[in-house]
Amino acid sequence: MNSSDLYAKETPLKLFFMIAIPGAISMIASSLWGLFDGIFVGNLLGETAFAALNLAFPFVLINFSLADLIGVGSSVNISISLGKKENEEANNYFTCACLMIFIIGVITGAILFFSAPLLMQLMGADEELGTMAVQYMRVYAIASPFTTMIFAVDNFLRICGKIKSSMALNIVMSVLILGLEYLCLSVLNMGISGSAFAVSSGMFICTIIALYPFVRKKLTLQFRKPRFTLRLIRKIISGGSPNFLSNIAGRLTSILMNIVLLNIGGSIAVSVYGILVYVGDTLQQLLYGTCDGMQPAIGYNWGAGNIGRVKGLIKYCVIACAVISIGGTVLMLVFPEMIASMFMQENEKELLVMSAYALQLYSLTYLTRWFGFAVQNFLVALEIPLPATILSVSNALIVPIALLPIMWSLKLDGIWLNTPITSALVSVLAFIFFIRLRKHSFAASKTKSENNLQK
Repeated sequence: MNSSDLYAKETPLKLFFMIAIPGAISMIASSLWGLFDGIFVGNLLGETAFAALNLAFPFVLINFSLADLIGVGSSVNISISLGKKENEEANNYFTCACLMIFIIGVITGAILFFSAPLLMQLMGADEELGTMAVQYMRVYAIASPFTTMIFAVDNFLRICGKIKSSMALNIVMSVLILGLEYLCLSVLNMGISGSAFAVSSGMFICTIIALYPFVRKKLTLQFRKPRFTLRLIRKIISGGSPNFLSNIAGRLTSILMNIVLLNIGGSIAVSVYGILVYVGDTLQQLLYGTCDGMQPAIGYNWGAGNIGRVKGLIKYCVIACAVISIGGTVLMLVFPEMIASMFMQENEKELLVMSAYALQLYSLTYLTRWFGFAVQNFLVALEIPLPATILSVSNALIVPIALLPIMWSLKLDGIWLNTPITSALVSVLAFIFFIRLRKHSFAASKTKSENNLQK
């Protein structure tokens, strides 16, 4: 079955199980490289190296977020173009997006490489901590043009109906990176730069594998002579901005939090915060994979005017996000020490106690996070970027920064509780946008669809 038949004819419930679950598995598999990074560095290189990793990691993710901006933004427009039967327009979006990702990878990689020492100095890292962080960042910077494509190519595979192929690719990448991490750190003793080299190598190999069927013209999307226009670039950036700004804002918040933590709690507090980020990002990727996996189907049916199918797909996705989030909250509340211990050596008792306590407070985030996140992603899929952007930036930057002075009197507890309170406030805003979406956008689209049928 081709992608058009899949998205247009299967029932919403069956379609959900066919693409959202593999999408969630695919996304969690693709995000395991960060988890492996933290586990290997924390266990084999110790607390200082783990703290250095957490200082550098937000900058690495900002670099990758630019590729994700183009990947998500182009995917939204590709899906809608295919729904309108504008295949050549979809192919042009695809081709231009791939070129944009490579060019931006070159530019941002160079900036990251040369600015790394200054960035660590500005954050207040001491000589040992800063040196390790710079080594880690520079490996990713050199590899940037050849690795960033991996953050878009699985979207393109799903658009072509290759959901299982996308899932398999991400699983292979995780297994490959796991093996390379062990080789570089345990066998070759390459230090913290070896961890970055292992991840970059795995991403590059899987990028080549993923692009091969597109080059061979075996899929719905095919490379064409690119036709860049300001309108095309604007629509790609507009479509990807909510997720991009969420990622960038989240990393800027992490950088600011790390600076605060270095001052009030030292490197051990940075390590605790790093564990919260790793665990939270893993759960977030499950949510993202569920929503992002549905994006091509929602976008296709929105473009085709099938509003009933769009509503059905959204309903099942919201339910799934709620189940994932509440399940994650329970795990963090019941097994905090078991989860935290994965990121440290056995003798680091103080770090374990601090991390387990912080993790229980942080777990309250996901009692509400699922709703705001789901609404944000549906707005992106329906090409309604402004409210989605407001939600993403509010959650990742505006609200947590505004809460910092309010929570300052609680010291470290204020940092750990910042995210749960932010999530609850943003979910209220998401509910308001969701009601407006149901009243206005769905009603307007339904009327337009009925008028087209009458003609």
